Amino acid sequence: MAYEVDGKTIEATDSGFLVNIDDWTESVAQFIAKTESIDELTERHWDVIKYLRDEYINNAGNQPNMRNMTKALQKIWNEKKVDTKVIYQLFPGGPSKQAGKIGGLPESRRKGGY
Repeated sequence: MAYEVDGKTIEATDSGFLVNIDDWTESVAQFIAKTESIDELTERHWDVIKYLRDEYINNAGNQPNMRNMTKALQKIWNEKKVDTKVIYQLFPGGPSKQAGKIGGLPESRRKGGY
């Protein structure tokens, strides 16, 4: 599978995750988001994507679970409590998986349920 973005061919796995994390750009993210039925990436979408990328790239490939995501986004958004529902509204296909795909990260190695 491959994506055609800005005249460039971006290689992806059969499930749509980028083969090379360095091929990721914001244009690629917007393109993948549309294939995931997310027509517009809001500031909150970008916050989640940037958080996941930062954790993966700068924290030894860490792919945080939902509990850690909500705690981190609580700080980023300066809110007392971030409900997981809010994050699922942004990424209905699953925040970790769908936001990770849009963020150019490899498919999550974690098992479901936590």
